[in-house]
Amino acid sequence: MFANRPRFYRLASDLQARGMKRSLALSALAIWVWAIGSPNVGFGQDVSSGKSWPSDRAPQVLKIATWNLEWFFDDFQGNNRSDVAKEQSAPNRAEWDWRVGNFAAAIAKFEPTILAVQEIEDRGVMQNLTKVLKEQFNLSYRVAFIDGFDTGTEQDVAVIFRSGLVELSRREQNNSMFESKEFYNLSKHLITRFEWQQADRVIPLTLLNLHLRATADAADLRQKQTKLAHEWMRKAIERGENVIILGDLNVEESVGQIKAGGDGMHTILGLDTPNPNDDLVDLLEKAPADKRRTHLILDKQFDRILASSGLVDGKGGYRFRDIEVLSQWNIRGTGADEDHWDTRYTKDYAERDLSDHHPVMATFELTP
Repeated sequence: MFANRPRFYRLASDLQARGMKRSLALSALAIWVWAIGSPNVGFGQDVSSGKSWPSDRAPQVLKIATWNLEWFFDDFQGNNRSDVAKEQSAPNRAEWDWRVGNFAAAIAKFEPTILAVQEIEDRGVMQNLTKVLKEQFNLSYRVAFIDGFDTGTEQDVAVIFRSGLVELSRREQNNSMFESKEFYNLSKHLITRFEWQQADRVIPLTLLNLHLRATADAADLRQKQTKLAHEWMRKAIERGENVIILGDLNVEESVGQIKAGGDGMHTILGLDTPNPNDDLVDLLEKAPADKRRTHLILDKQFDRILASSGLVDGKGGYRFRDIEVLSQWNIRGTGADEDHWDTRYTKDYAERDLSDHHPVMATFELTP
């Protein structure tokens, strides 16, 4: 439970700020401490009454996807400070509406339960997207978002989801990690925790959405970022919990080329540690060899979905079925736009592709 501690500290502070007694604020904090230490108390239980609230119903098919939406910035530049953010924003309202509408239409084709996105501007652009999904395609999604710290590009990450969310948070290095020089900050990340109910069991899932440093010459920094990401998830993986790390990892290593000391895949999969119980599975390995490319222009596999073993063998409540690179919903017209970076807002609408990354989706089935 990554976010409970700061949330309840803020609760105690807010209670005092509103003029309520200090004892009441401390009582709220005490209830939280008791709840954390009580094995029979879950997210859906009212600790004051003992009443249990069932989690959202577990979907029979769980579809988890990642998609870099490529500079998903609206046309309003008044809240942008960096030159690059202003330059990459939609040039006008008509172009922005076109992007939102066509991304919504594409998402409606594969209907993910959870979609992790990268290169988005803020909560507002995601609410634009979910509004269109509801109004035009009758698909209800909610937004999970926390501001990141990439001031250079102002890009961020988010998650939209159909059901199950119980918690969202960010994490930071502590002092000892920072002083070790073994890690590098993750400025664009989001941790979300989901719970679904099936009969008398609750199926949890912790998901870490990442957007790592880009370009081949940033491999050393990316190695440190992947080490930090794995360290944050390591204990949960060791305990056998359902964990997924996904997003635009920007790694240069393709499936079959992963090696120790490389571009970070060996590290984020847990293969650098002596304990096999903290390993993850790169689900892209299970896609056909000729259908693993996730980038529109470059022959790269930047976008990955990594899962704990219980989600592969079914012991975690869901069993992995397949993974697809859904290029057909990203490429529009006669073929991939090799000139996409130069014509993103000028090419004829009928031929204009949506992003320089394809969506990638893993499908899991509920186990008995």
